[in-house]
Amino acid sequence: MKNYIVYKLVLLSLIVTLCGCAAKWTEEQKNGFNLVHNEDGHTLGYASGSGISLIEKGGYAFKDLNKNGQLDVYEDWRKPVDIRAKDLASVMTIEQIAGLMLYSGHQSVPAGSSRGFGGGTYSGKTLDESGAHSADLTDQQIQFLTEDNLRHVLVTSVESPAVAAQWNNNMQALAESLGLGIPCNTSSDPRHGSDSDAEYNAGAGGDISRWPGSLGIAASFDPELMKQFGDIASKEYRALGITTALSPQIDLATEPRWSRFNGTMGEDPLLAADLARAYVDGFQTSENEMHIDGGWGYHSVNAMVKHWPGGGPEEGGRDGHFGYGAYAVYPGGRLSDHLKPFIDGAFELNGPTGEASAVMPYYTISWNLDSVYGENVGNAFSKYIIEDLLRGKYGYDGVLCTDWMITGDAVNVHEFRGKPWGVEELTLAERHYKAIMAGMDQFGGNNEMGPVIEAYQMGVKEHGEEFMRRRFEKSAVRLLRNIFRTGLFENPYLDVAISEKLVGNPDFMKAGYEAQLRSVVMLKNNKEVLPLQSRLKVYVPQKHYPASRNWFGQETPERWEEAASKKIVNNYFEWVDEPQKADAAIVFIDSPRGGTGYSVEDAEAGGNGYVPINLQYESYVATHARETSLAGGSPFEGFTNRSYKGKTGITANSGDLKSVQLCRKQMENKPVIVVINVSNPMVMSEVEKNADAVLVHFGVQDQALMDIVSGAAEPTGLLPFQMPATMQTVDEQYEDTPHDMIPYTDSDGNTYDFAYGLNWKGVINDDRVKKYKQE
Repeated sequence: MKNYIVYKLVLLSLIVTLCGCAAKWTEEQKNGFNLVHNEDGHTLGYASGSGISLIEKGGYAFKDLNKNGQLDVYEDWRKPVDIRAKDLASVMTIEQIAGLMLYSGHQSVPAGSSRGFGGGTYSGKTLDESGAHSADLTDQQIQFLTEDNLRHVLVTSVESPAVAAQWNNNMQALAESLGLGIPCNTSSDPRHGSDSDAEYNAGAGGDISRWPGSLGIAASFDPELMKQFGDIASKEYRALGITTALSPQIDLATEPRWSRFNGTMGEDPLLAADLARAYVDGFQTSENEMHIDGGWGYHSVNAMVKHWPGGGPEEGGRDGHFGYGAYAVYPGGRLSDHLKPFIDGAFELNGPTGEASAVMPYYTISWNLDSVYGENVGNAFSKYIIEDLLRGKYGYDGVLCTDWMITGDAVNVHEFRGKPWGVEELTLAERHYKAIMAGMDQFGGNNEMGPVIEAYQMGVKEHGEEFMRRRFEKSAVRLLRNIFRTGLFENPYLDVAISEKLVGNPDFMKAGYEAQLRSVVMLKNNKEVLPLQSRLKVYVPQKHYPASRNWFGQETPERWEEAASKKIVNNYFEWVDEPQKADAAIVFIDSPRGGTGYSVEDAEAGGNGYVPINLQYESYVATHARETSLAGGSPFEGFTNRSYKGKTGITANSGDLKSVQLCRKQMENKPVIVVINVSNPMVMSEVEKNADAVLVHFGVQDQALMDIVSGAAEPTGLLPFQMPATMQTVDEQYEDTPHDMIPYTDSDGNTYDFAYGLNWKGVINDDRVKKYKQE
């Protein structure tokens, strides 16, 4: 291979001599790929053996991606992105464009042994049976890259940064060898969450930096912290080969029962807009030597904001992944609030990239919002929601990608299958066609181009070949633009050693840990029981985890576990196993897990299947719920009223409250500190009256909590939402309206409203509160 490179250099040197141009580039070989350094220009990367050769023009080197021996417009890195994208789109076949419009199902690296979620085979065998390397491509990945022209891949778990980087290189080498040489754009859902029992050591690295979730960063009320997260996370993403983030989730969290509440930035439109803007700026902006053009570059990650026009106002809190949660409702007429994080945040950036490069609509039917065509269909199928509102009124011309599996078939309202809400009666191809004609560019979770080709043929029959060719090219340009901007056409390859060093480096770990400290909110500190004195004896009751099943059908059995890391707690205090021996108790619990809002058992017993979602530990009867639901009409149901009025809401983890109550009794007059991992707002009265101090967090390491409890750090977080006083106020609030519940007031007279929190001096009333607290 080295002799081959020397031969090329000699040959190109001869050409340069004959044409009189001085070469402005050099080439070196890396592990499995070659790097070409253009003086004052782009660095090129191409795989050895991919069939790529170099073209020299004006002394600079360019990749001959389509292998035709000439420099095409799209191969010329000196030209503007839009010109390159339009040129490439114009020469792509419909089959190639159809493949570009696909976004793969979830890919684990390496693939699991199952045939389901994250599974795959290697030469027809499992990874262990095949003897393949963890970074090798699966049979399924090879198939969708080669046969279906797919170029957008969703990655979930990865074995390590090194394996992720090598897998990226293997995938890009295959893509580069095919057709027009279009590289792959790999994406990820958020992957920077914290492991509770992980220990942070200053100066030590990890597999990736650990941060609180979006709701936790929102509790800092600091857009600059969110921007810092985006800046660091984008660098780690790029080192893993990821160039699109399927985030941020900027749904306005106005419905407290929604199961995706904890992925949001809270319920306040102004705060959510500021945080959304900061997140996207952090992810998309490249600087200095990593900058290419217009703020974009080799540290840039496309931000796909979700979910237009806001997934927050789910009727009754039921989620749109299932037919029982298909409807978003607007009883307060507050659609404008839900659009603010998009139009005032993600579409109005402070940085040079201007706006988020992609948008994902939610599964839901935005009930009765379509005042033009009168359709009640899923957002991605709605011409009014997409073409008229997003593309038309708000002028958005970035990529629009459906949420995963919206074109698949559903068989009832409660199974995790396809989510074709409002278009259940259409065929697979007809759903693709309807979404395309509504203005969508891409289909999440679809690995096969066949239905997209069928949709194209439907369009040709209705509108003619020229019209549909233009329509497909328009989507192709948008999709290609995001690949060009991030430099993938020039160099999609990673240096594995650099990836290993960068991901989870000590500086990034430190920043994430400090953010965790800033995300913790202290709600109660009666008689200033916190901070606890160092080396006190503390009792930590074990935690009960009830049996559960996730959306994908994977079951977790019932179990009892230590509620916190004994090792970490012992770094601050002395752990004792009996409450009688303790000076204080720390009880770790989760916020109430009050169900999904649907019960198969209720439906089988003759009911309509709809039940309350409970935000308190004890059961309650929904006497104040609305008599008639605002939306309904699923073809899988013979009724339209989804009301749960008069039914009982229960909670799976009611044992958490019993643990607090028992500990209170056992500790008698000694301090009881309750630490709550909060996923949704909750009725606090049950817990607060049994606690001397209450801390809430949104997913942090035990060590961060111990730093707060011990006084090594001071709590500064604020609630980015209201804590309801009762379930009555939850049932009576409007799903689309922020700040409309009666918040809980505790025994110390403090009200757990939006922007409330305590520090060691008392209630926080700083500039953050003054800016965002709306009286």
